[in-house]
Amino acid sequence: MTDLAALARHSNAWPFVEARTLWDERLKMAAPAKGYVLFETGYGPSGLPHIGTFGEVVRTTMVRKAFELLTPNVKTRMFTFSDDMDGLRKVPDNVPNQDMVRQHLGKPVTSVPDPFGTHESFGAHNNARLRAFLDSFGFEYEFKSSTVSYKSGEFDKALLRVLEKYDEVINVILPTLGAERRATYSPFLPVSPKTGVVLQVPVVERDLASGTIVYKDEDGTHVRTPVTGGHCKLQWKCDWAMRWYALEVDYEMSGKDLIDSVKLSSQICRILGGTPPLNLTYELFNDEQGQKISKSKGNGLAVEDWLKYAPHESLSLFMYQKPKTAKRLFFDVIPKAVDEYLDFLEKFPGEEDKAKLDNPAWHIHGGRPPQDTVHVSFSILLNLASVAHAENPAVLWHYISRFAPGATPQSAPLLDRLVKHAVVYYQDFVKPAKVYRLIADNERQAFADLREALAGYKDAPTPEGLQSVVYEIGKRYPDAFASLRDWFKALYQVLLGQEQGPRMGSFIALYGVAETIRLLDKALAGEDLAKAS
Repeated sequence: MTDLAALARHSNAWPFVEARTLWDERLKMAAPAKGYVLFETGYGPSGLPHIGTFGEVVRTTMVRKAFELLTPNVKTRMFTFSDDMDGLRKVPDNVPNQDMVRQHLGKPVTSVPDPFGTHESFGAHNNARLRAFLDSFGFEYEFKSSTVSYKSGEFDKALLRVLEKYDEVINVILPTLGAERRATYSPFLPVSPKTGVVLQVPVVERDLASGTIVYKDEDGTHVRTPVTGGHCKLQWKCDWAMRWYALEVDYEMSGKDLIDSVKLSSQICRILGGTPPLNLTYELFNDEQGQKISKSKGNGLAVEDWLKYAPHESLSLFMYQKPKTAKRLFFDVIPKAVDEYLDFLEKFPGEEDKAKLDNPAWHIHGGRPPQDTVHVSFSILLNLASVAHAENPAVLWHYISRFAPGATPQSAPLLDRLVKHAVVYYQDFVKPAKVYRLIADNERQAFADLREALAGYKDAPTPEGLQSVVYEIGKRYPDAFASLRDWFKALYQVLLGQEQGPRMGSFIALYGVAETIRLLDKALAGEDLAKAS
């Protein structure tokens, strides 16, 4: 029996590289005294879960699963931590009852009434959305609330440690601030007992013995308050470090925009006496024009957008590929991601164990990829939807059931999902962009020859055999087509109304020889294929 753990030590797949670094360098090849290795992801609950949330959780899960294979006798846990004690800085654009929410600015999001009216607070509403979001993908995690951790006393010991190390902590932070901010900065943010607002006010006295601080309130009075029990929270960089220290976090990744914050929080964590987690810095996404995706700009692609047009496994693949490289995230990347996922999934069963560990399908499915049979590529389905002018999945299944006898929505569930996605993607993106052209005079004989070759085709209509027919005819007309690429491009433009297309043999095999002949007849007659039935 193959020792997969031994093979994992030599895999170049980045989750295994991360897992080895965590085990060998940070943990020194020994299980932590707390009894488990802790992976963490963070969430800011002032907004709803987004594609970055998905990316961070799915990537961290990939590293966790790789680590569990590498060290099968070491227990792991993963916390998804919600910073729900943060003060609400602005009213999100996508919530109802904005005037009501505006009256509670500055309060922890768990103290802001729920504008949706479904939960006890805005933070509770968004936390519930986060959990439902993660649960829908089957992620394994433990939810942690900042509000609960602060108020329950879970962070009390660590908060007193920050108070004890106050001068050292503040000396790390002050050089990173502007002159005005330095004058009033304190890592402790008292929660006002009068207004409930998280205050950013000067601390004028500290008492380690009683675990209290005295701060200058906004009205000029001095107020003494404990730093424990939820009476204060920490500025976020110090908060991040305190959490690493208190929970003994071993692994957490973050975006490129937080590089400096990771360095600062790591310094503070060491001051407190802890060891910062191993951190992977991932690149951020750009839009189609190469501009950084921003929620405020509205130039992003939401998870629900992707899932409308493709299965979530393809999004997981997109997140898996080159996490340290900036990628453009827009609708046109979806078909390619789907077909790449299908290709990895198809290869997996026949690969050697070492290759399986390098296959993204292993990481997408936690080592257990499904064995669904997908008989056609997503791009072929899109082209079939295009030429058939598909309005519903049944249209595509008419062709699929003939091409792959025995395939049904019940026996091929992944294919059925792809069919449904293909119809929607075709309707929204392919159909509006189609531009057909007529056959040029010098091309007409080649199209006619293809029509006759298909009419006389007697062999089994396999993709390979039909591709050979198309290929051979293209070679006969070098004056019309400088290269075979030009021949195929002409077929795509005339028959499909697009510049690029599928392997024609595969397309004809799926669409049908007789149906392709009728399509060629319409094109040779100069009919408008955009209106073909």
